[in-house]
Amino acid sequence: RTYSSTETDGQLLNSFVQYFGDSLGRKIKRMPLIEETVLPGDSLLTLPVVIIGNGPSGICLSYLLSGYRPYLSPEAIHPNPILHTKLEEARHLSIVDQDLEYLSEGLEGRSSNPVAVLFDTLLHPDADFGYDYPPVLHWKLEQHNYIPHIVLGKGPPGGAWHSMEGSMLTISFGDWMELPGLSFKEWAASKRRNIKSDRVMPEEIACYYKHYVKVMGLQKNFRDNVYITSVSRLYREKDDEGRSQQNEDISTQCLEMEDGQKSLIKRNWEVRGYQRATDGSHVPFCLFAENVALATGTFDSPGRLQVEGEDFPFVLHSMSDFGAAISKGKLRGKADPVLIVGAGLTAADAVLCAYNNNIPVVHVFRRRVTDTSLIFKQLPKKLYPEYHKVYHMMCTQSHTVDSNQHSAYTSFPEHNVLSFKPEMKCVLQSASGLKKILKFSVALVLIGSHPNLFFLKDQGHSIGHHSNQPITCKGNPIEIDPYTYECTKEANLFALGPLVGDNFVRFLKGGALGIARCLAIRQKKKHELIESGDGGGDGVP
Repeated sequence: RTYSSTETDGQLLNSFVQYFGDSLGRKIKRMPLIEETVLPGDSLLTLPVVIIGNGPSGICLSYLLSGYRPYLSPEAIHPNPILHTKLEEARHLSIVDQDLEYLSEGLEGRSSNPVAVLFDTLLHPDADFGYDYPPVLHWKLEQHNYIPHIVLGKGPPGGAWHSMEGSMLTISFGDWMELPGLSFKEWAASKRRNIKSDRVMPEEIACYYKHYVKVMGLQKNFRDNVYITSVSRLYREKDDEGRSQQNEDISTQCLEMEDGQKSLIKRNWEVRGYQRATDGSHVPFCLFAENVALATGTFDSPGRLQVEGEDFPFVLHSMSDFGAAISKGKLRGKADPVLIVGAGLTAADAVLCAYNNNIPVVHVFRRRVTDTSLIFKQLPKKLYPEYHKVYHMMCTQSHTVDSNQHSAYTSFPEHNVLSFKPEMKCVLQSASGLKKILKFSVALVLIGSHPNLFFLKDQGHSIGHHSNQPITCKGNPIEIDPYTYECTKEANLFALGPLVGDNFVRFLKGGALGIARCLAIRQKKKHELIESGDGGGDGVP
């Protein structure tokens, strides 16, 4: 393809229209950017897909929408004979063009989403049984399957991986963190990076994701330093060009019959936000999309205890803040311990970080140490020795065993934080109701994180499994069709990754597969309608 070199200075995302210029036709003269007070006109560009979030979820979806297609490799034999027989039945078709419900039937894995399990077993056959089989797929770039899209992210491609604590190892193996078509081990070798173990540092993963976007030719679809402020419905009846209604939560079909005539309802999305320029200024923008895919992850909002005094400056909620306090020497020479709240892996990372810097720790968590749902119970000791070291201390160095509060580590199982006091004291309460006051140098609350979907109507509370409740990865993920990943309560809105319960990179790739297949089918039907002269739309053909 060749693209127009004309640019309009001062317009956000103006290079994007260059990329699509030829395929959109000459009538497209500018990017879909409007002032905040102006309603959209017909001359503005409507994209088929806008992806919000440029982490591994958004990257993988962009890869598939860019026309990359997975096929069963000629020499491949999947260890699951039933699945392999199904794959052989349509060997000539890409996986995107096959019945995902049929292929995933009967498969089991560590995701509740069947397509996630399917794609994972194709990319990492029998991985949960300890095998390191190669993928049974090979990839082809089919440019005729390209669906125009844009990926919007706050930082560089890789999302939250660029802001994670760099000294810790990932939970998953490096191979499980890789995206389709580029082996992580081969990439590491080509960069002469010395990967000493199967687990790697987040810094390595972030660098891999950034390189992936470049080497796969996806960078033309990505825009960094972009902050979304609003995603809302926009519709207008075809027969009434003079009226436009916004922010309506409609769920009618695109084509309605009125007196025997078809009337097209434009069920498009309006995406508003701003891009932060190099000089720090904010440049507002507005995009229009037929479909929106949410790939924001869950690292936006740290979990909070919602107790008195939690907003004091000495109460932290992230590992990066804790690491910064250590590097600046703020905790050097402090007699009082660091108070760490939480029983997950991030809290364990904080314990290790403090322990390795000779900082005493008081570790508070609500569960019993024998609770089978503790993450440490699910990690093999040989692969995760450092976390089992923390778990061993949680069990053996409880406050009931060691009364010396100034030892290197003391745990308080089955305790809740009631409040923080301005004199750097914390009030704890045990399961039996006994209260205790502890003094600390800094408190670190690490009890998980939640997605921040403030840009959606009602912050997205209406699209979860439990209506009118905040979206959370475990308790209330977005409710989706299990094979298309389209929100069941909002048409043309898709979600993948942690937002639908898939925390691990190896499983979020299934969401990209489901969405890509759904959109490919719809694009084909749309083309057939246009070619037959029975209908069409205002979006990109």
